[in-house]
Amino acid sequence: MSARAGKKKRIRVYHRERWVDSGEGVVRLRKKVIRRRKGEKAPRKGPGPRPLPRPQEPTYPWKPQPFGTYKGRFGRLEATRLLNRAGFGPAPGQAEELARLGMKKAVLSLTRPKGKAKLTGPAPVDQEGLPLAPFDSWGHDHLWWLDRMVRTDQPFRERMALVFHDWFATSRSGVSQQRQMIDQYWTLRAGVNGTFDDLVVRITKDPAMLQWLNGGDNNKWSPNENYARELMELFTLGADRGAYTEDDIREAARALTGWRYDWDENLGAVNFRFDPEYHDEESKKIFSRKGNWNWRDVCRLCVTHKLHASFFVDKLWSYFVPAAPSTNTRKALIRLYLESDRKVLPVVEAILQHPDFYRGPPMVKPPVVFNASLLRSLGLPIETNDWIWLCDGAGQELFMPPNVSGWDDDRWLDTSTVRFRWMMVTYALDKVHADPWDDSYRDSETTREAVNRALGTYGWPALRSDHQAELIAMANRIPAYIQDEWQARPYLAMRQNALLQLIPSCPDFQLS
Repeated sequence: MSARAGKKKRIRVYHRERWVDSGEGVVRLRKKVIRRRKGEKAPRKGPGPRPLPRPQEPTYPWKPQPFGTYKGRFGRLEATRLLNRAGFGPAPGQAEELARLGMKKAVLSLTRPKGKAKLTGPAPVDQEGLPLAPFDSWGHDHLWWLDRMVRTDQPFRERMALVFHDWFATSRSGVSQQRQMIDQYWTLRAGVNGTFDDLVVRITKDPAMLQWLNGGDNNKWSPNENYARELMELFTLGADRGAYTEDDIREAARALTGWRYDWDENLGAVNFRFDPEYHDEESKKIFSRKGNWNWRDVCRLCVTHKLHASFFVDKLWSYFVPAAPSTNTRKALIRLYLESDRKVLPVVEAILQHPDFYRGPPMVKPPVVFNASLLRSLGLPIETNDWIWLCDGAGQELFMPPNVSGWDDDRWLDTSTVRFRWMMVTYALDKVHADPWDDSYRDSETTREAVNRALGTYGWPALRSDHQAELIAMANRIPAYIQDEWQARPYLAMRQNALLQLIPSCPDFQLS
């Protein structure tokens, strides 16, 4: 046998891209492999223009389902909903990656991430290109947290911090240091990994909360009822449910006495501490139980109250699903909460895997969530102070809830706030839009190419058929206005800018 005959034939591997209709839009796959002998040329032809994605046709929401695990299709749309509600929307390609895991693994990949969070991309700066000063400069605390929402690889942790920031609403308008607000953020962010009991204890002695609800001014000589009232009404039991009386609030205020702080002319409130000399040591009667209760006892009495678990489940559910749960689901979640010794994470994970989460009605993205999802989809860093006033105008500035009740999720959209959402898109596109007078823009772009280019910029969000049809109709009309050759390039560039503005402004991007 000759040496030549004994050698194995060498082959080379080529990947050919192809477009596959997933039922939720056409996606690009690199599946087909062609093996060729050495010296044989591979085909040079590329995949060609991407077809316009198939519009989504949302079905009418299901009625509330019994407690259980969602068993339906878990594709790009379901993964996008999960990322929108348990995070801040998908970065390009992230929804497809998550969908390949299947529903349960996808949920756990978000709720139980490994290691410390990583922030990917350029560090945030202000409009002058200077690093942020979140402890000192007005509004930089907002930018600092918004940046974490945009760049983190653990978005669920940030989203739960936002949930608890609304739950235990505290505003820097009544707190002397922005640093104390950011310290509270870390407390809230860690809250999802422990029991609600621990979170209530930590928030009760939190310096920002002690200032915001006058806990640091509550002493045995002049009891202040602010924190005791909100602890019961907003944080643990709920109003008008027969859970407590005015006497319970007054007695709890006495039990909460003893916290104090010093005032520094330069730093504000400092040296927070519990001083036994300021605490009322007399007997108190709370929820018909008599004892020499202290501040820790008040926290315990509230979370062990027979009406607390139902309040907790109802409130937590409302952050993820807009329609009330079925009676069966509500009871099962209450049981899960109590059997886990009031741990937060098991209940959240059960909600994120519930059929109502995926087949229930849509929710409006809160302004900050919309802002973060917009920047994530475009891959843009924080490099301007404008996000502060834009989010404020849209109805939500971080660390500045309107009152102790937090933000009203039912009033995210009105004629004023929608305008600021539109402006968010305009500002985000400042460095992304096409320059109409740049000679590099094509002067022969088809409607399909224009719409694909715009959708690709945002990571191919799925659009409803009527919304996509309007975009295509608008794009089709533009060439008719081109009368002279010189107009082609700028008109087509402006068409692209219009598409880039309209896609995230339509309901498909505003809802989750």
